[in-house]
Amino acid sequence: MTPDHNSALQLTQDLIRLRSINPPGDEQACADRLARSLEAAGFEVAAYSFAEGRTSLVARIDGAADAKPICFTGHLDTVPLGGAPWDRDPLGAEIDGGRLYGRGSSDMKSGVAAMAVAAMEVAKLPGRKAGLVLVFTAGEETGCDGARFLAGLENVLPQAGALVVGEPTGNDPLIGHKGALWLQAVFRGVTAHGSMPELGDNAVYKAAKGVLHLAKHEFKSPGHNQLGRPSLNVGTLHGGLNVNSVPDHARVQVDIRTVPGQSNEAILEEIQTLLGEEAEIARMVDVGAIASNPHDAWVASVFELCERVTGRRLDPRGAPFFTDASVLVPAMSQLPAVILGPGETAMAHKTNEYCEVAKIEEAVGLYTEIARSWMGL
Repeated sequence: MTPDHNSALQLTQDLIRLRSINPPGDEQACADRLARSLEAAGFEVAAYSFAEGRTSLVARIDGAADAKPICFTGHLDTVPLGGAPWDRDPLGAEIDGGRLYGRGSSDMKSGVAAMAVAAMEVAKLPGRKAGLVLVFTAGEETGCDGARFLAGLENVLPQAGALVVGEPTGNDPLIGHKGALWLQAVFRGVTAHGSMPELGDNAVYKAAKGVLHLAKHEFKSPGHNQLGRPSLNVGTLHGGLNVNSVPDHARVQVDIRTVPGQSNEAILEEIQTLLGEEAEIARMVDVGAIASNPHDAWVASVFELCERVTGRRLDPRGAPFFTDASVLVPAMSQLPAVILGPGETAMAHKTNEYCEVAKIEEAVGLYTEIARSWMGL
C-alpha cells in the first residue's frame, strides 16, 4: 500500500525525522515540509525567520470578512536528546506496540501534524463563515522566541477569536498554564589566597546567603483555582575556580512558576530585594501565566466535545509547563485558549519519548470538529 503522505501519522513521522533540536533549532526543514502540504491544500502560507534557519510558519484560509478566525498553534523545535542512550533511533520515528517513538513524538510534532491534517480536511469544505489560521513556531523550548518574534511584526498574527495549543495533554483539554520567570543572579567578590581569606571578599558566601533567603520565601499570592500556587526553586549554584582561592564570582539560577494575577516585573523586584543590591540579576525566560474562564461558552464546548469523544470525565485544570499561549493570547487580544494535544505529558523531554498512535488520529477528529463548529461548517 502506498503511504498517505498527508496522513497525520505519516506527517508526524516526517517531522520527527527532520532534526530540529533546540539549541540550535534549525526548524526550517519542518516549516518547509508543512508549507508544501498546506499550500497544496489552498492555504496562504508565509514564513518568518528570527535568525538563519529559525523559521516559523503562518498559514490561513479565509471565511466571512466579519468573523474572527480560529487559531491553532504548535512549535517545531524539540529539546536535546539528553545524556542517556535511547533504545531506538530518536530520529527514526519507529512504531512498536501502537506507540510512535522519537524526539518530538509527544512534544509536539504529533500535535502539529494533527492540526495540519485537520486544517487541510476543513479547507475542502465550502461555505466557511469564519477562517482558520495555523501558527507553527520556532524556538518555543527556549522561551517562546518564535512566537515573540511574530508578535512583534505588524499584521502577521490574526485577531483570532479562539486559540488551540497542541501541546501534549493526552487529548484532555486544559484551560491554561503557569508562567515562568527564570533568573540568573551573579555575585562578585575579590579573590585572595585560600590561606588568607581576610584579604578577599567571598562571592560564594554572598550567593549562599541569598539562596537561604530564597529558601524561606513564600509568595503572597493566594493561588489559582485550576493552576494552584506559585513556586520557586533554586536550580543551580556555581562559584569559585579552585579550592585554595577565595572565589570572586558566584552564579545562582532560579526557576519561578507564576499564576494569573502575579506580575513578573514585580516578582523580579521582590527577588532583587531578597538577594540584595549586589546581585546582578538577568532574565533567562520571562513568560506569563494564562488561564481561560472554564465557563466561557467556547471553552465549555471544547470540554463537552472531548468528554463525548474520549469518554472521560474532564475537570478544568492547568498545565505544569508553559506554552506559546503566554505570548499569543495577549498578542491576539486576550482570546480564550485551550491546550489540547495527542502527546503524553509525562513523555515530554524524556529518553525514549513516544506518542500513542491512536491518539494522533483521535486528535485529528477533535481538531476537525472544533474547527468545523467555529467556522459554521
